[in-house]
Amino acid sequence: WPDTWPFTENDLRRQDETNDKNFYSAPRFCYHVDEKAVAALTDYYAAEFPKLVKKEGEKPAILDLCASHVSHFPKDVSDYTGKRVALGMNEEELKDNSQVDEYFVQDLNENPILPFEDNSFDVVTNAVSIDYLNRPLEICKEVARVLKPGGTAMFALSNRCFPSKAIGLWLQTNDLEHVFIVGSYFHYTGMFKPPTAVEVGPNPIWVGGQSQNVAYLSVVRATVDK
Repeated sequence: WPDTWPFTENDLRRQDETNDKNFYSAPRFCYHVDEKAVAALTDYYAAEFPKLVKKEGEKPAILDLCASHVSHFPKDVSDYTGKRVALGMNEEELKDNSQVDEYFVQDLNENPILPFEDNSFDVVTNAVSIDYLNRPLEICKEVARVLKPGGTAMFALSNRCFPSKAIGLWLQTNDLEHVFIVGSYFHYTGMFKPPTAVEVGPNPIWVGGQSQNVAYLSVVRATVDK
């Protein structure tokens, strides 16, 4: 990595800089990626969440950032996790999310400070929305703050987006570069151990750094260093 944060204000600017509350005011009760990609993310969570149970009777607490009407958690998620909280932009969507116990409405581009105490969660997830956040370093520092010691952030990336609301850097780079960009967010906080990434979507097909898979999905994750 370069020694210092390499991204400029222009890198994080979006085509549409109007108030995000207007863009997200109408609920969207749909998936924003291919259904096979959604299923792959759910399978990933099903395999990884149980590993985070530290001892019997101590189930991991999960925060889902940029959430909507579904968090893509497994159906049996309550069997092996504790408190599950969603934070997103549209209250109608969040009210419909039966996979969480509690929700908060907040625009992270306007206010990146998470409304939680230090060391509140074992896992922080973000499904295919990191590309819309124009204050990623501040937000990832907040993710580190609210994670308990040894806690993990899991950010899922796809090859789809609302172009007008994605940061310029995202639109100018390919799928492989997106993995490194998100990994760099964790790195430059100085608060995480080295990030890792895995492609979880079915049947990977690549040309150069660009996935040709309509169900492409990767997860970049990092464990907090505290």
